[in-house]
Amino acid sequence: MKTAKKTLPIMLALSVLALAGCGNSAPAATTTAAAAKPADTTAAAAPADTTAAPAPAASADKQTITVWAPDEVVELTQTNLDSWLAGQADWNGKYSITVSAMGEGDATTQMLTDVEAGADVFGFAQDQLARLVAAGALSKPGGVFLQHATENNDAGAVGAVTLNGDVYAYPETSDNGYFLYYDKSVVTDPSTLEGIISQCAAAGKNFYMDIQSGWYDVAFFFGTGAECYYNYDTEGLVTGCVCDYSSEKGLAAMKAMVEMAKSKGKGYEQSPDGAAALFNPEGGTAGALVSGTWDYATVKDYLGDNFGAAKMPTFTVDGKSYQMSGFGGFKLVGVKPQTDSDKLTFCHLVADYITSEEMQMARFEAKGWGPSNLNAQKSDAVQANEALAALAEQLAFCPGQGQYPQAYWDLTTAFGTDINSGKYADADDATLTAALKDLEDSIKAAK
Repeated sequence: MKTAKKTLPIMLALSVLALAGCGNSAPAATTTAAAAKPADTTAAAAPADTTAAPAPAASADKQTITVWAPDEVVELTQTNLDSWLAGQADWNGKYSITVSAMGEGDATTQMLTDVEAGADVFGFAQDQLARLVAAGALSKPGGVFLQHATENNDAGAVGAVTLNGDVYAYPETSDNGYFLYYDKSVVTDPSTLEGIISQCAAAGKNFYMDIQSGWYDVAFFFGTGAECYYNYDTEGLVTGCVCDYSSEKGLAAMKAMVEMAKSKGKGYEQSPDGAAALFNPEGGTAGALVSGTWDYATVKDYLGDNFGAAKMPTFTVDGKSYQMSGFGGFKLVGVKPQTDSDKLTFCHLVADYITSEEMQMARFEAKGWGPSNLNAQKSDAVQANEALAALAEQLAFCPGQGQYPQAYWDLTTAFGTDINSGKYADADDATLTAALKDLEDSIKAAK
């Protein structure tokens, strides 16, 4: 573990949040990855004004800053923060830090229930960003904090912390999504979907992917540029939905799925639960599989020297090629607004350190969390993890996953099941468009 470095001099730290003062908007982040469209947050509370924050004074009664982190990294986070704070001569005389166990999902629930009673700094999943902003639970980073959040992390993670052009949180991980595992003795070129299926069929193996799921079928829909997202209010209720699946873009996606389904038994199969076991050399039937980091150890153990991992392939419809997309999953760190501008500055310092390259590498080394920090992703240790390297490449094509009601998942499961069953194998474009219109209308009506 490297010795913690002093993050920012006192006068710089006191000035960096000026851009996030009351009534001001932080500069918009620029990202090459499309961010999932969020809820309307025009009524979100502005963060506290910190432009006139006084220099912190040492006190016999230190103020305690509360940090929420998942149980598995509480000890690591506390130890590293203690070491870091010891090197902060401008701040360690005034503040102490206590890290408490709180999972990302529970943290969001607690913050939405009572922002004031919530932690000063907390982790949460990217699909809760809009609700937390609308509830006034997040203080926007400004100045060098904003620079660190947007310039030091990958495009997908930056998109995940961005809402209506403003950045509201700090990227912490970039490790939840799917990509391609393949057997190098079967698939020598994993670049195209059609090629993968053909190579699997030639070897008597299968390409496995789950299209009976709204989490996986967006690989096609988002790949062609179609959109589907929901807006929520602070009570967690759907206020609107944007979906254009009945467009030409949606039609291209459905045609690709229908074509893939025609290959059932001839190089493609619907992915079952526990599909990683299909790489078992003792009778396994997988030549390639769409899955995530959770299957890394199992697939690597089965394939050995033939283990391969890559971004999702392209697919071709009516002579046009598209890059398969998907949902990007990210963990974020937020700062609760404070009335004390000095405390607010320090809380942003804490969040900035928790999401720094040093801390992201510490969590990777201890728990295997995939970093969003660009330098960390380039490290030899992370690059040696083939799954994380493949996922990092894939996430550049994926929006962060927003919040979706249960009805969305039920509808898309039924839709994918119909495709897999061969219902649309001989359907013309008009029939496919009609089916997409029915799906689109049902998705928009979902609550």
